[in-house]
Amino acid sequence: MQVQTETDPKISAHLLQRFNEVRKFSVSLAKPLSEEDCCIQSMPDASPMKWHLAHTTWFFETFILERFEINFRPYHQAYRVLFNSYYNGVGQKHPRAQRGLLSRPSTNEVIAYRHNVDMRMGALLERAISNDSVSESILDLISLTELGIQHEQQHQELMLTDIKHMLSMNPLFPAYENSLPVRHRSSLENADKVTWISLDAGVVMIGYDAISFCFDNEIPRHRQFVEAFSMASRLVTNAEYAVFIDAGGYRNPVHWLAEGWDWVRNQGLTQPLYWYRPDDKLWHEFTLHGLQRLDPQAPAIHLSYFEADAYAHWAGARLPTEFEWEMAATTSSSSAQLLQLFGTAWQWTSSSYAPYPGFVAAEGVVGEYNGKFMVNQYVLRGSSCVTPVGHTRTTYRNFFSVGARWQFTGIRLAKSI
Repeated sequence: MQVQTETDPKISAHLLQRFNEVRKFSVSLAKPLSEEDCCIQSMPDASPMKWHLAHTTWFFETFILERFEINFRPYHQAYRVLFNSYYNGVGQKHPRAQRGLLSRPSTNEVIAYRHNVDMRMGALLERAISNDSVSESILDLISLTELGIQHEQQHQELMLTDIKHMLSMNPLFPAYENSLPVRHRSSLENADKVTWISLDAGVVMIGYDAISFCFDNEIPRHRQFVEAFSMASRLVTNAEYAVFIDAGGYRNPVHWLAEGWDWVRNQGLTQPLYWYRPDDKLWHEFTLHGLQRLDPQAPAIHLSYFEADAYAHWAGARLPTEFEWEMAATTSSSSAQLLQLFGTAWQWTSSSYAPYPGFVAAEGVVGEYNGKFMVNQYVLRGSSCVTPVGHTRTTYRNFFSVGARWQFTGIRLAKSI
């Protein structure tokens, strides 16, 4: 990670305010759920809401309080194992696929754990704010706290994606909660119109170059040559994807990568995740607000890399590389014409998730945050309708495996010139 050096106590006070706001928002996401809802793990890739609330707390306790708190004592010794996600440097981990078997601690006990850690983190940050000098230790504290805040925001998006998947398994198709600030993905009035924005070939700078926070996979900033290409002005819509289905898209192997076709056949797939067509009539879609008629002008989402690539092939186009996407998003003449870059759906690219030239993982356990996942995954750019506000930038590199569908992922097409 990279984080701005905060030498002004007012900036540090702002950090404490952001910490408290982010921590409260996570708890608010659990408010509409029952105790039973919070315990369910609907598939191995998802986690129970209760586990998310505990793990994000574990992060602050393990990486900050354990290091900086005087006379540190763990809240509960067993939590070190129960809520460790993938940090081998910390020690043992409870098996990921068995998180839904943890009936204890209860959700209320996890909330109590959060309250305890929040109070201790607040006291720690207050002492740092009141310190007259800015030592290397305080800078490390600020840096790790910022990482913890960003980490929790990532989990807030995962909470909503996992809640949606969990509720979708219920044949009653229950709604999550309409009163919470969960944004709908944006529909476009003129979604039938798509324009192609062309960009010339050239050498562009890729990666983060500011002094505020970014994840370590966004640096080092480096040069990249990009051939001339064009990019669609908007994302692929539900109506367009429905045409692909009706044209036999899931029945014709010519559109699919070999592994993708095996994936479709082995799972018997005929449509996107959360799409339903009762009695072969009108398409419906399960949403966080329950089962609704499919909005034809809204972007198609919850599509895997395999589905995105197959659609692009069928449409006579392709997926952009992550360098093309970033070039288009940061070029003023093109970015002004590109709709739905952020806040609608993560957009698949054809780029494998790999380190940038000169990438070096951070020392210590936090170095496990991103680097060790740079294999067998593809990069997505932008952000989705459930990404926390402010938690995005043009250099942000999300990544998932090729078959992942439960995330809010969509398609933006590109063409070579």
